[in-house]
Amino acid sequence: MALTVPQGGLDGYIQSVNSMPMLTAEEERELAHELQETGSLEAARSLVMSHLRFVVHVARGYSGYGLPQADLVQEGTVGLMKAVKRFDPTVGVRLVSFAVHWIKAEIHEYVLRNWRIVKVATTKAQRKLFFNLRKNKKRLGWFSQDEIQTVANELGVSTKEVVEMESRMSSHDQSFDLANDEDDSATGSYAPVLYLEDKSSDVAQHVETSNWEQHAYGALTEAMQSLDERSQDIVRSRWLDEDNKVTLQELADKYQVSAERVRQLEKNAMKKLKAAMAA
Repeated sequence: MALTVPQGGLDGYIQSVNSMPMLTAEEERELAHELQETGSLEAARSLVMSHLRFVVHVARGYSGYGLPQADLVQEGTVGLMKAVKRFDPTVGVRLVSFAVHWIKAEIHEYVLRNWRIVKVATTKAQRKLFFNLRKNKKRLGWFSQDEIQTVANELGVSTKEVVEMESRMSSHDQSFDLANDEDDSATGSYAPVLYLEDKSSDVAQHVETSNWEQHAYGALTEAMQSLDERSQDIVRSRWLDEDNKVTLQELADKYQVSAERVRQLEKNAMKKLKAAMAA
């Protein structure tokens, strides 16, 4: 199952996954049962592909770490595939609610492996300093000005770069997950792990709601097309036009019929819409 995210075409990838149709609850259960009973790769593929937009949504919440968004999406996709493999349709929850924990776990692991508060030796000059600084250092503690100048001359770098690298090598990365007694909220010192996600937001619920609203809008648009032109105008004028709603009498004058006739047409149109959307 090739699901590699292209580094240079992330926008195109996001557009592509957002265009993939979402599964209904019944379709999801049928595919999950098929995967459980037969190990069908096609069923697994359908479950994964229909939820890739959810992976993108979760990955965006971790963009503040300076890591490539494409990599975050790819790691989240690995978590989604693990969730699909372990998903039990008999439990009675949707896959999106089950998968969120697996997606976040993979992204968390990637952040832990790759994110550092201090980046050491990121340029050629810094790498030269990093590997040669210790053997040129004659004592513990900070260099004197003469020692800084000597190191700079020997390695062919500026004194500013020597001071900067010495500062970096004398510091250390903060623990990603501090012990409880090390976390001091009074002084504003928090473990970086606390910045990983917003605990007050139910991402799964947000995505499910968004998908339902998109589905409902599409169903309403399709149902409206089943009405005649006059009925469509009545429904739009009475219910869908927020800025310029009209009265029954105004529509009666427009179509040269009684207000009661307009009310009957409106009632019949609403019944047809409900039936079409339910189907």
